[in-house]
Amino acid sequence: MTISFTWIDAERLVRFGPGALEEAPRLLAERGFDGYALLTTARARTSATAIVRGAAVVLDVPGGGVPEAAAYVRRQAGSRPLVALGGGRVIDAAKAVAACDDLSCAAIPTTLSGAPMTPFHRLPEGGEARRMVRPSLVVVEPRLAASQPMPVLAASAMNALAHAVESLYTPLANPVAEQAALRAAGLISRGLGADAPQREGLALAAVLAGYAVGSAGLAFHHALCQTIVRVAGSPHAETNAVMLPHSIGFVAEHAPAPIGRLAEALGAGEQDASLAQPAAARVAARSGVTRLSELGVEEAVVAEVVGAAAVRPQLAATPGGAPSAEALEALLRAAL
Repeated sequence: MTISFTWIDAERLVRFGPGALEEAPRLLAERGFDGYALLTTARARTSATAIVRGAAVVLDVPGGGVPEAAAYVRRQAGSRPLVALGGGRVIDAAKAVAACDDLSCAAIPTTLSGAPMTPFHRLPEGGEARRMVRPSLVVVEPRLAASQPMPVLAASAMNALAHAVESLYTPLANPVAEQAALRAAGLISRGLGADAPQREGLALAAVLAGYAVGSAGLAFHHALCQTIVRVAGSPHAETNAVMLPHSIGFVAEHAPAPIGRLAEALGAGEQDASLAQPAAARVAARSGVTRLSELGVEEAVVAEVVGAAAVRPQLAATPGGAPSAEALEALLRAAL
């Protein structure tokens, strides 16, 4: 069944569905993005030629961390509104520049990162935020948002599932975010349950999960994964894919009710929190990696990761209180 909708959420308009990309030039004009700077990559720009043609300037976002990448494009974007065409790094860079320079920001995702739906981002090197930014226009063409090949697509979907999971148990967890998160979890489980991925469902899951975590906030899983990526240099989506079953197992005893509902959404057949970890592990296996060591993470960095993660404020949002350094170390070693 084809899914198509327009969703107005405060200052944000989300357009989702087949053909949404063709509507993007009109939507950008209607939302005041005249003379925009397009932030993108060489791969992404070939997927939306009309968006490229309409830009006043086209800026390729360099590899590396968001602070460095955002600082690079900030110098060239000037005071133009920003349109991000790409994955999470590209969209986060646009949000970061918009936050410092009080600019409008739109997003056209090419992955399942969830970045278009959240106000979470780092800042450009040397920049100070006037506000945290979420894109005010999000255009999701499912075939583009879920265009990555397998198993990279599955890893990206597990990053989206991590957004859904964390939104279930933070202090800001709420029924609206929970319903979005559980719907996302079901879509991801079914979307990766067959030989051929159900790409439209996965694209919708990324939107719903991004909305949920944007509402409820982050906790220890993201703090730990982000730290692993920065310290060990492992890929972001695959790191989430490996760590998520372990994180679910850790939090299940502290939040059995929502994790039980997660287990059912993932296809376990009942609301039993103990079934959530193996259900998530079955889905995560589609990413092709199950151990951090497969991503180049070595035992020698465990202490550094734990030390850096233990001071992250997001840990306080975890049920049962912030995990101890010993608990974080045990999670890491179990995933190695």
